[in-house]
Amino acid sequence: MKKSLVVVESPAKARTISKYLGKDFNVMASVGHIKDLPKSELGVDIENDFRPHYVTIKGKAKTIRELKTASKSVDRILLAPDPDREGEAIAWHIAEEVAGKNGLKVYRVLINEITESGVKEAIKHPTSLDRNKYEAQQARRVLDRLVGYQVSPILWEKVRRGLSAGRVQSVAVRLICERENEIRSFVPREYWSITAEFCERGEEPCFTARLVKKNNKKLEIGSEDEATEILEELKGVTFTVKDIEKKERKKNPMPPFTTSKLQQEASRKLGFTAKKTMTIAQQLYEGVEIGRDGLLGLITYMRTDSTRLSTDALRAARAFIKDNYGGDYLPPKPVVYKSRKG
Repeated sequence: MKKSLVVVESPAKARTISKYLGKDFNVMASVGHIKDLPKSELGVDIENDFRPHYVTIKGKAKTIRELKTASKSVDRILLAPDPDREGEAIAWHIAEEVAGKNGLKVYRVLINEITESGVKEAIKHPTSLDRNKYEAQQARRVLDRLVGYQVSPILWEKVRRGLSAGRVQSVAVRLICERENEIRSFVPREYWSITAEFCERGEEPCFTARLVKKNNKKLEIGSEDEATEILEELKGVTFTVKDIEKKERKKNPMPPFTTSKLQQEASRKLGFTAKKTMTIAQQLYEGVEIGRDGLLGLITYMRTDSTRLSTDALRAARAFIKDNYGGDYLPPKPVVYKSRKG
């Protein structure tokens, strides 16, 4: 039986996957994109339906030659870059360069988690290349180029040389400017609040309560004089607890991270930039050395709006809870969170 050639993006990912698949699979890395728009020109034919002109990225000719050589000793190519738009574009360009001229069978493999079962399951169910996803990436790349190459020179002339405009950043800057204008045009209004601290017979614990109504009407205190006047009225008054309401609240665990939630929490709790967060997440996804177990992928793919959990991880978590805390702490069924529609 001839080998299958599996092509992924990174060498670390290639090593992890190679360990799971064995000798009948040759796993190689493209190390990112192999083709892109040229740096020295616009690279988009505006007069001809915005057709992009791709060239081989500097330094990637050697990678393409190695992939072509490896493809001669296999009967199929499994393209397994990341399961997103960028990964799809890489897969298409590899297919065009490596497999397009020799009639090899080419399949797309979507690996959402780099665990042994996740990888083997993905290899068992290869699919075809997704033109819609590839063209979505291409449209984004063309927009990046049109905005960047045509708006940046205006910035150099009007603001400062060296600045660059972007498809997303330029719009974000406008939103920030509009918000800043609203902040500057805001007319501040003075307000005061009165908070009382109550303790039973001077004993702890105390609780605080804020004054919100007077004569059953919503209270707005607009000056220090008004606040002082109300305080004088409250001196010596006996306060009564009118009602105590007891509630039982059920709090569900937070859903698994989406990309945006991961970045927000890493920034809020750890002070990480979005770039640092995604770099670390990429390493966790591709594989980390874990003692005798070697390279192991520790998280599912991190660029996602989905809250789906790995079946293996769910099974392991439920077994851990049952063994360590008992069946009373184990829900009858795993909690499944709905992903955002649309």
